[in-house]
Amino acid sequence: MSGLTRFTNGIPPLTILATFGLGGAGGLLASWLGLPLAMLLGSMTAVTLASALGLRVSGHALAVPQKWRYVLVPIVGTAIGASFPPDFASQAMHWWLTMAALVIFIPAVHALGYLLFGRLGGLSRPTAFYAAMPGGFIESLDMGEKAGADMPMLIMLQLLRLILCIVLIPIAFSLIEGQAVGSASGLAAGAGHAPLTVWDAAVLTAIAVSGWFIASRLNFPAAVLSGPLLLSGLAHALGLTAAVPPVWMVLVTQWVMGTSLAVRLSGFTRGEAGLALRLSLAHVGLMLGVALGVALLTSGPVGEPISAVVLAFAPGGVTEMSLVALSLHLSAVYVTLHHLARIVLAVLVARIGQRWVGL
Repeated sequence: MSGLTRFTNGIPPLTILATFGLGGAGGLLASWLGLPLAMLLGSMTAVTLASALGLRVSGHALAVPQKWRYVLVPIVGTAIGASFPPDFASQAMHWWLTMAALVIFIPAVHALGYLLFGRLGGLSRPTAFYAAMPGGFIESLDMGEKAGADMPMLIMLQLLRLILCIVLIPIAFSLIEGQAVGSASGLAAGAGHAPLTVWDAAVLTAIAVSGWFIASRLNFPAAVLSGPLLLSGLAHALGLTAAVPPVWMVLVTQWVMGTSLAVRLSGFTRGEAGLALRLSLAHVGLMLGVALGVALLTSGPVGEPISAVVLAFAPGGVTEMSLVALSLHLSAVYVTLHHLARIVLAVLVARIGQRWVGL
């Protein structure tokens, strides 16, 4: 296998360029329309629609190497670390209530999802159980495959869990507030900071790479995000740097992540996609409803707005939800730490619960 083939995962370069180009065009159109998280949602929508219409380039369905997105995820972690407030320790002491609420929230929504997928969706026990996991995308697929789940349906349901959260939350916040939020309102993570110097860029790169490496070695959850986040937070707290990744880097990350998620939905039949979408809308709506209830009860004591607590409990991907928090100018540190805890708890609950349902 040649170096180029390994780099592109065997996908024709023209296909990759066309896919990213289409995603970028969708993002720019969404920006022009004033949509929230325009580069993320616009690229995802454009590529998803083109894939559904059967567009092919160089005889190949729209595709991009999934490993490319991991190069950009540390940017999100570094940006979140840079947003650690000076009084982080005193703020975090108030977060114990929502952290404790996660211990109840995770098994509750997992059980509700299992009943929804099994009884209303007619899915097999393994498929229903692992599709209902509110976190741990890779782990859910690994455990589901070993238990004999319907893998195409499981993949579709887990992907839709991530995508629907990304799509619905910013739009819902915009409707509730009556105006565009986040990057749609002309604001973006990293705005208002001085331009990066060469030294700043070198420091941020070292933080991103070193944090990823160390966290991977220590088997941290979501190491590609959590490592750079923690190291960046430490570096900024110690005054080693005040630099923040520039706006354009965060927007490029949104574009690449939106495009990468969209191409993973290709290859499913319309029947499978229709059933999965109906079930996922019900499941995600149910989980967000419970999250809203938790937020209404706990936002005051933890000192965070209701929107931040909802986002902290939303069952989306940790990287994607952290990116949403950055773009909507919520406490990305609060949101990300809760999502890292959610992943660990979701996998732990699934490993314990699979014995209860006979898997």
